[in-house]
Amino acid sequence: MEKIARLLNRRAHGEHGITGLETAIILIAFVVVATIFAFVVLTTGVFSAERGKETVFAGLEKARGSMELRGGVVVTAAGTTLSVDDIQFAVANTAGGEPVPLNPTGTNNRTVVAYRDDNIVDNDVTYTVQDIVGDTDTLLEPGELKVVFIDVATGVTPAPTLDPNEKFTLEIQTPVGATLDVTRTLPTELRTVMQLH
Repeated sequence: MEKIARLLNRRAHGEHGITGLETAIILIAFVVVATIFAFVVLTTGVFSAERGKETVFAGLEKARGSMELRGGVVVTAAGTTLSVDDIQFAVANTAGGEPVPLNPTGTNNRTVVAYRDDNIVDNDVTYTVQDIVGDTDTLLEPGELKVVFIDVATGVTPAPTLDPNEKFTLEIQTPVGATLDVTRTLPTELRTVMQLH
């Protein structure tokens, strides 16, 4: 009996078990860590969704501000040897597009026309605009049609010499919206008026 009492006494004084307080502390630590992890995951998801929404709206704004080419590019030639005199093309808004400024004399928030061929690069071509359909302001608004004229001799610096079969590119860069890239090749024989498709 004395042996059993000693064994029970030894068991009562041993500190080998986990008490309820220690278990509660460990459980609370797990809950706090899980809460912080959930907060981080939710915050990252909300941030990603917000950035995605901003990207979609920026893309919509860019698409709404675009313009499109209507018809072909008309090139006229003059002189006894028929050298290219001017280039003209008609532009309109895309469906549901925002107004596009077409003020060639503007200093900011304006549409820029760039010219490129194998020999010349001019990133700011001088051009004029004529209304075909619409009011007489400098905004290309939905439902309007405007023709852009480029005098090759005075609008492009230095003035290009466009020969038969030569390729040229006009790049219309609007303040908001996609860039309109127009690349055309002259025919093998120059005429007074040429429509390039």
